[in-house]
Amino acid sequence: MDMKVLLNQGLPTSHGTENEHVCIQHKAPPTPSHPGATVLRFYLINHTALFGFMEGPLEACELRPWVKEVHKPIQRRQPIATLQTFPAPTRTEARDPIKRVVRGAWKAGATMHLKKYLLKGLHRLQKGPGYTYKELLVWYCDNTNTHGPKRIICEGPKKKAMWFVLTLLFTSLVCWQWGLFIKTYLNWEVSVSLSIGFKTMDFPAVTICNASPFQYSKVQHLLKDLDALMEAVLGRILGPELSQVNATTALNLSIWHHTPLVFINEQNPHHPVVLDLFEDNFNGSASSSPAPGRPCSARRCKVAMRLCSHNGTTCTFRNFSSATQAVTEWYTLQATNIFAQVPNQELVAMGYPAERLILACLFGAEPCNYRNFTPIFHPDYGNCYIFNWGMTEKALPSANPGTEFGLKLILDMGQEDYVPFLTSTAGARLMLHEQRSYPFIKEEGIYAMAGMETSIGVLVDKLQRKGEPYSQCTKNGSDVPIQNLYSSYNTTYSIQACIRSCFQEHMIRECGCGHYLYPLPNKRKYCNNQEFPDWAHCYSALRISMAQRETCIYACKESCNDTQYKMTISMAVWPSEASEDWIFHVLSQERDQSSNITLSRKGIVKLNIYFQEFNYRTIEESAANNIVWLLSNLGGQFGFWMGGSVLCLIEFGEIIIDFVWITIIKLVALAKSVRQKRAQARYDGPPPTVAELVEAHTNFGFQPDSAMPGPDAGAYCREQNPPIPGTPPPNYDSLRLQPLDVIESDSEGDAI
Repeated sequence: MDMKVLLNQGLPTSHGTENEHVCIQHKAPPTPSHPGATVLRFYLINHTALFGFMEGPLEACELRPWVKEVHKPIQRRQPIATLQTFPAPTRTEARDPIKRVVRGAWKAGATMHLKKYLLKGLHRLQKGPGYTYKELLVWYCDNTNTHGPKRIICEGPKKKAMWFVLTLLFTSLVCWQWGLFIKTYLNWEVSVSLSIGFKTMDFPAVTICNASPFQYSKVQHLLKDLDALMEAVLGRILGPELSQVNATTALNLSIWHHTPLVFINEQNPHHPVVLDLFEDNFNGSASSSPAPGRPCSARRCKVAMRLCSHNGTTCTFRNFSSATQAVTEWYTLQATNIFAQVPNQELVAMGYPAERLILACLFGAEPCNYRNFTPIFHPDYGNCYIFNWGMTEKALPSANPGTEFGLKLILDMGQEDYVPFLTSTAGARLMLHEQRSYPFIKEEGIYAMAGMETSIGVLVDKLQRKGEPYSQCTKNGSDVPIQNLYSSYNTTYSIQACIRSCFQEHMIRECGCGHYLYPLPNKRKYCNNQEFPDWAHCYSALRISMAQRETCIYACKESCNDTQYKMTISMAVWPSEASEDWIFHVLSQERDQSSNITLSRKGIVKLNIYFQEFNYRTIEESAANNIVWLLSNLGGQFGFWMGGSVLCLIEFGEIIIDFVWITIIKLVALAKSVRQKRAQARYDGPPPTVAELVEAHTNFGFQPDSAMPGPDAGAYCREQNPPIPGTPPPNYDSLRLQPLDVIESDSEGDAI
């Protein structure tokens, strides 16, 4: 229903105070006194409380002789009463208009309270400061609990100077000591505590790999041209008298042209001479026999690798101290180019299968076999196998420390099928690590020698690093800005994974392709000579770049929680000469179902991995300087040099606030005086009062009194336009819905 509220203020009542009458017009059910008529309710509000209401006909709502509400819309004969519209009522308020009136009165009261506090603040500003800076300083020195300032006030002139110097000196010492302690605290130093515990522990994950990534019998067709070229290179390096390569062998030099090996003759250090190993044969195929009368050999010259880009216009040389290192690095680089173009499924098929590698397995008293290992392909070591990785099943606990309760393995490395130029080490590569972590076996693994029994005793160290701001560590790698390329293995974060992912990211950005040794992001390709002919030069420059390493080390973070396995390694010959015959017979029968011996000492490795003891060490970082340490040292220095406490600091803070407050009051007073001077500059005499301005607005013949009439006074009046006839401005203060206590407080403020 439509609701109109007519507000007026200042009506006398029987209570002797001024109250507010609110007329609300609405339709109500017929009553005996007013059947079928529109009922008008009168509400009497004193402060913010409703005294009650009374009913009457519509004509009864007459608050002033000049304000009357009839059946038509409200007619306003004088602009003194105002019509206030409240927000749209809810259903409950529509049924009961009292709630709506109370809500409006409450909002008006809250506004008045806020205005009262603002007026008090304005009056405080108008009064000005009660004291000056000097008075405030004297009051502080006379009332503070610090000893020095009191003596400055109480003593004579000479002692005042002495105490002033002493107070200033000791205050400087306190500030200096505080600066040192705060700086030490903000260094976020940590202290390391070592604790030893004893409990049953989970057996670590064990990763084993063959030193040779592939079986030569399965990759020979891929490496045929490279091996022939390698033999020719060795023939040129060793000399014609030691070369055993057939002189009629044709070489494919397309690989050679990308990254050739060269001789560098440094007999004259200022003018070294660079000679290509196949300097006579750059066109098509070449004979592998050395050129007659060659001026250089490995005994007199160094072997280096030439890396070129931009079609050979930009070249660098990578030097080596030994020809063995040179040819090994060169062969590995060329093999990387070949394997990068082979699908991953084919690479897995060319590696060593688990049933051929793992001959026997025993964990504690429980037998195991190759099916208990999880396969994973590693670019450096081919097919690797992980025991107790914990990806699909729960980690296996160790029942007791000692060799009898550990993992025992017998492995066949198949050394007779190694790639001759790719792998120069024989044996097994193994690593102990946490469950669900990726094994970086090339960087963190160890070798087990063929023909030996290797016993590895394990001790556990648990590292718990303090997080931000004490150290740059991460819990799960989510706050590291490097994309973890090893997350596809569903493994946990490690700093090794981050650094290698960062290198691959730089490799893709700088060279346009990814290196074969690291995982690839989506929609990227591995580097090869056909699609990316300059990749070797780019990779070599990026590999030795210090800026790249510093960038990756800065971006990557250590893990806050880490577990390290300390290994104690011992070895013995296995099997012995007395037992060699029957052991190899049994193992050959089990694997190959042959009565003949198909194994040899050159490829057999035996491993024993066990806990030395169940004691584990926990190395935990804690804050070296906490907030309690800081507050104790700050308070101790302040009390020792100044004889003060926390209350003295509060007093000092109080005087600073007073200084600021006095400054604000003075600035406000200054701005007020400047504003008054500008207002006075517009008149020849004193400015007119409000009564004079109102009279001039309504009375055409009114002229203000001039204390100092001058010749320009008449001109000023003539320049003014005559005022527009009208009614005087309304007294809006009489129309506000204002509680009585606010009015009284305002009157008190005016009196002040």
